[in-house]
Amino acid sequence: MFSHIMIGANDVQESKDFYDAILGTMGHKPGVIDEKGRCFYFTKKGIFALSKPIDGESACHGNGSTIGFSAENPAMADEWHAAGIANGGTPCEDPPGLRTGNFGSLYLAYLRDPSGNKVCALYRPREEQD
Repeated sequence: MFSHIMIGANDVQESKDFYDAILGTMGHKPGVIDEKGRCFYFTKKGIFALSKPIDGESACHGNGSTIGFSAENPAMADEWHAAGIANGGTPCEDPPGLRTGNFGSLYLAYLRDPSGNKVCALYRPREEQD
């Protein structure tokens, strides 16, 4: 559905360090910084990117926005969460764990990145994937 997602970062290198750590737990390669100072994470299905806002204003998080990354299992989500905290992330919402709601059971772990963007690692148990 998506070709790419780009979020604002006040300090691209600080955010790159954070995302290199959390995305590395999911098997992704470190981000690549281009000539304009933006950072890109490439996958076969899309691109995740970091950039200072082009209008020169400070980056800010979207209130009500969350970017979710797929985890292969709960242990990966937990490792993602721990790596994020160790690299400048801030815990938010409940601690990582299984939650049940209208869409079934989901294992979720939430953080705020160094610029305040809300991110999540999500694992959908097998019985919920079919």
